[in-house]
Amino acid sequence: MTNIDNIKVTKNHTLKQALELLDQSAKSILLMVDAAGVLMRTITDGDIRRQLLSGKSLDDSLEDLEKSNPVVVGLDATSDEILALMDQRNINQIPVVDGDNKPVELHLRQNLQPRIQLSIPHMGEYERQFVEEAFATNWIAPLGPNVDGFEKELADYVGSKHAAALSSGTAAIHLALRLLDVGSGDIVLCSSFTFVASANPILYQGATPVFIDSDQETWNMSPVALEKALKDCCESGTKPKAIIVVHLYGQSADMDSIMALSKKYDVPVVEDAAESLGALYKGKHTGTFGKFGVFSFNGNKIITTSGGGMLISDDGELIDKARFLSTQARDPAPYYEHTEIGYNYRMSNILAGIGRGQLKVLDSRVEARREVFDRYRSGLSRFECLDWSPQPETDYSNCWLSVVSLNPEKTEVSPESLIQALAKSNIEARHVWKPMHMQPLFKGCRYYTEEETSFCDYLFDTAVCLPSASNMTQVQNDMVISEIEKILD
Repeated sequence: MTNIDNIKVTKNHTLKQALELLDQSAKSILLMVDAAGVLMRTITDGDIRRQLLSGKSLDDSLEDLEKSNPVVVGLDATSDEILALMDQRNINQIPVVDGDNKPVELHLRQNLQPRIQLSIPHMGEYERQFVEEAFATNWIAPLGPNVDGFEKELADYVGSKHAAALSSGTAAIHLALRLLDVGSGDIVLCSSFTFVASANPILYQGATPVFIDSDQETWNMSPVALEKALKDCCESGTKPKAIIVVHLYGQSADMDSIMALSKKYDVPVVEDAAESLGALYKGKHTGTFGKFGVFSFNGNKIITTSGGGMLISDDGELIDKARFLSTQARDPAPYYEHTEIGYNYRMSNILAGIGRGQLKVLDSRVEARREVFDRYRSGLSRFECLDWSPQPETDYSNCWLSVVSLNPEKTEVSPESLIQALAKSNIEARHVWKPMHMQPLFKGCRYYTEEETSFCDYLFDTAVCLPSASNMTQVQNDMVISEIEKILD
């Protein structure tokens, strides 16, 4: 419950004073009481706005507000009863009154209802046995049986020949570029609609990123824009060293077209599959098409090791070199000798144990997230203003996040207003990634679009990520759907 001393007003308060109190209290409600302290009504900013629209001035008092019967509860009301009443009356706060109908506290939905978060870890029953085994055998330091096991099991799962477990997906992209001999002055083509971790390793190597727009069919790298960039670069004598293609939010890019361009222009592909583990493109796992594939096990991903990543490839020599570079590039000598720059990028045996346990339930985690997405799309199907992230029939998305675009020609609700409205009901939603070509960090970098206008920019202006955790209950899922319905209606 919340203290109400700073939100009490009387009929003698002015409209201006009421607005100031609403602003200062950071609450959306005021409590009007009489001289004896008895609750007369509640006041919202909407009530004040209606007074002003009726001709009242800010200096007028609250005494002309119409009388109302406020929704209240007694001191003995349970949390379930209060939440049910909030749902019934479509409100997010309820005053608590004593036997004399005097307000004593204020219940807020956010304090009674656990926050529905965007994407949280979903732990199971298998992780503990691998971690306990690491403790029992004292394999606490980096490397060990869990690391070896995790590498083999993940490679087998996706159908790759080799894998190296690392400290992050970013480290995996960095090593991939290093192994492709990307260096100062080189050009790397990269999806623009992505998280900054996809592009930062280009700068680590002193290279120059050139960003590529998305297509409407996948929301991922546009093959049309990619070929424009490849053609321009090659004709100018600066053939790119690599293409970093991102499988965003669990949906694969158009890999047939992209790999055809990779072969035509002889430029290797690094697949940033950090968000798409378990997703398929025409029956084949994402991350297994290019020279390298990259996965992430950050806390919000489809499976997690708390923090970690994996670099995969069918080239065993390159993966062996990745392991060498990721352990400070220590030469095989009887003492510590180093002939090239290395990194502290290896995964610990404990975290790999968590990963092995998580990998056992990956398929069920994917299925759960797909069900969340399907419930959103079905439950909100009557709203023509909603354009859901695409899922081509030939592909199998892991639906890491459920993403929807609000068509500005069909609704005045913006991503910002939707996010803020959901937050008032203790529901987390977020903007989609801000494209890299719009980031101050990459100001001045070239950017190729498929059409005259940038589709990435449109998605950033219109799309929202909704709560999508695999341990999200159907009740929570329905609650988010209900709140979105209220906002759109």
